[in-house]
Amino acid sequence: MAQHSLSPPALVFRWLVGIGLVSWRYLWSTTPLHRTESHEPLPQLPPPFPPGFPTERVQSWEAGVGSMFHRLFRVRVAGAHKGAMALMGTVTADLGRLVPTEVVRVHKGDASDRPLRQGDEIVVDMPGPWNGPVRVVAAEPGRLQLATLAGHLEAGQIEFRAYDADPHLVFEVETWARPATLMVHLLHSHLRLAKEIQLNMWVRFCLAAARAAGGKPAGGVEIRTTVTPALLRQDS
Repeated sequence: MAQHSLSPPALVFRWLVGIGLVSWRYLWSTTPLHRTESHEPLPQLPPPFPPGFPTERVQSWEAGVGSMFHRLFRVRVAGAHKGAMALMGTVTADLGRLVPTEVVRVHKGDASDRPLRQGDEIVVDMPGPWNGPVRVVAAEPGRLQLATLAGHLEAGQIEFRAYDADPHLVFEVETWARPATLMVHLLHSHLRLAKEIQLNMWVRFCLAAARAAGGKPAGGVEIRTTVTPALLRQDS
């Protein structure tokens, strides 16, 4: 896992400045956001792990606390110079290029000089105790699937994908997640700002994907959230 080279005060300062910049850009963004939220009694589950996928230290959704949050972020890209496979090639080769760099760094470890492949572990690094270790479940043409590992704030999976839908290129981020601990559950449920900042980051990712494809968002970003209430984990 990546180690911070900055002192604790410097980390806190970077985090505060970064969150301030992210929040400012979010508040003043002119990109239309089309948001819907529903509540369902049964969760929409992530794809099963493929045979042979190493599951040690994987933090599956079953290990989480509280409600399941299933989210889909979608942007339709007009005038793209890259097709879906080429765009996903960019995502797989340089995931860090698309994250909001004010607060996030992506450390690819052994995959630093090549595209990601199944089994690779990377760390989404934020100042303070917010590292987000993940393992690559699938890296296929048009799709990149990640699973959270022990130490991540969330328990679940994330999938990035792109496909051509004439006349647009479509890019999507889909997440299936529950808070990893009771503390995270309380912060996520009662401090809505934290949830909004997370939402903003994925919106920014979608907009960065549109730029990486050489086009512009057509009609903003669509955000669909489905919440399934769940009992707290017994050992929490």
